[in-house]
Amino acid sequence: MDWRQLWDIVSAPDNVPIVALIPLLIFYIYLAGKQAKANDDLIGELEASPALAKTHHRKTWPFRPGWQKEVHVWPFLLRIEFLAAIIVTAILMVWSITLSAPLEEPSNPNLTMNPAKAPWYFLGLQEMLVYFDPWIAGVVMPTLIIIGLMVIPYIDTNPLGSGYYTWRQRKFAIGTFLFGFIILWVSMIIIGTFIRGPGWQWFWPGQTWDHNRLIYEVNRDLPDLFGITSNLGKAIFGAIVVGGFFIVGGLLVHALFRRYNPRDYKRMSFLQYNLMMIFLLTMVALPIKMLIRLLFHIKYVWITPWFNI
Repeated sequence: MDWRQLWDIVSAPDNVPIVALIPLLIFYIYLAGKQAKANDDLIGELEASPALAKTHHRKTWPFRPGWQKEVHVWPFLLRIEFLAAIIVTAILMVWSITLSAPLEEPSNPNLTMNPAKAPWYFLGLQEMLVYFDPWIAGVVMPTLIIIGLMVIPYIDTNPLGSGYYTWRQRKFAIGTFLFGFIILWVSMIIIGTFIRGPGWQWFWPGQTWDHNRLIYEVNRDLPDLFGITSNLGKAIFGAIVVGGFFIVGGLLVHALFRRYNPRDYKRMSFLQYNLMMIFLLTMVALPIKMLIRLLFHIKYVWITPWFNI
């Protein structure tokens, strides 16, 4: 275990935001889960006793004698915001004084940085370059992410869970968000920050970064495993595999969604439902492609003269 190198990676100014992101992410997920559990328990009590819903016990923290019935913006809200602004400003000042800005020397064509990494918030995209063509990882995927986020309000037909945390009433929405944000995006940022070393090779945390390391791994395409050599055959085979994934995966997701979210299924229109399925299956395809590349060294599944997937 190379503790010195691990400390150099963790303490690098570029990586400090990632180090801070991990505990903050864990804390706020815990806090949201705690509030969601309290609300879910209250929802269960109110469903069991309709008369209770007409009393003051409609919130997880019932109104107590002595509390003010109205909370004014001044001084209550502005005081908290002012203190928060002072604390954040102090943290940024200490941060800027103790850590040097991650600026490099002027560009030198005779000395190339290895590994050359993007800023931490783009490391997820850089990690996707390992598994997809550059135009897919750098253009198509970010576009789908942005469009998917824009589409969410239009395909979310569940009126419950607005303004309060709840897992019971929004399992599918919360589960999908956690999968997309935590499992995919944050995990790829962590991989790009702490695991990818020289030559963008895989180094486990604490493993010494060897700049002369060579890995004799042969990346293969999926059609090659089946003896398909012609370009037309590879294109047709890949189209069948990718199309089969969306068809079989769509049928599986359709069956599960109808079984566990019947109310949402009935509320959604044909267009809303199909948009949800397309974005969901595309999101699930990303970790599948990553796993078959990392475990089986399969580079591409669908090969055409115009694009490779």
